[in-house]
Amino acid sequence: MILIVDSGSTKSDWIAVDNNGNQLLEKIRTKGLNPAILPEKKLEKIIKKNKDLKKNRDSVTHIFFYGAGCGTEKPRLLLKSVLQKIFVNAEVEVNEDTLAAVYATISNPTEAAVVCIMGTGSNCSYYDGEKLHQRINSLGYILMDDASGNYYGKQLIRDYYFDHMPETVKLAFGSKYNLESDYIKYNIYKQPNANAYLANFAEFMFLNKDSEYIVNLIKDGIRLFAKNMIMQYKEELKTVPVHFAGSIAFFAQDEIHAVAEEMGFKVGNFERRPIEGLVPFHTKNL
Repeated sequence: MILIVDSGSTKSDWIAVDNNGNQLLEKIRTKGLNPAILPEKKLEKIIKKNKDLKKNRDSVTHIFFYGAGCGTEKPRLLLKSVLQKIFVNAEVEVNEDTLAAVYATISNPTEAAVVCIMGTGSNCSYYDGEKLHQRINSLGYILMDDASGNYYGKQLIRDYYFDHMPETVKLAFGSKYNLESDYIKYNIYKQPNANAYLANFAEFMFLNKDSEYIVNLIKDGIRLFAKNMIMQYKEELKTVPVHFAGSIAFFAQDEIHAVAEEMGFKVGNFERRPIEGLVPFHTKNL
């Protein structure tokens, strides 16, 4: 049994397949497994809590894990160690989530492209057809992650409290969420996965895109992301497209196209859930 995993900070999607790519179990979903945020025991607990994973762990021969927080060596090795401890018969490979986005969005294995992730977090890399190149070392959701779910959640809460929202939007936002200040501070400062908590608010934008305020909010975040991340690859952008993966990008396609036209880059493919594209890639390359 081969397990292919696409993990953000909010959730992890697992697909179990055989060597021919035939699905063996119903798709599994667990909480997000970000080793840059969660300690070893918490990572282990999340995996073991799932009955299907626990029941079939001795049958697993390969694990291909792609996740947020796996872009640097220490957290990557931490998660690999946790997986090896649970799935004792498996060869384990852990890579950053950007590589999953690359394999899921490019049209062929040797296609060069700039590939962006906009989900709970955000990132951007250049794939030259063989290797992944990053010019920015991510410092996580507090300092970076422009145009991500947690970025937009933070902007919405700030605008609500600073009274920058139009009255109708403010009323709708206030009725949908618990915006009591102590409750927000408790979830951000005293609970794990504050980035995932903030990202939950982003759904509100896509339910209220008839508001000019919301459309401008989305575009402002994308402009910031493009300026800080996509434009790191100015030379490459002359010849390659920019692909996007993640739910925020998928639902903000109109705004991404508008900003791309303003800033002069070519938009390529969108993939909401990269995991589907990983199955043929890995079964073909075992």
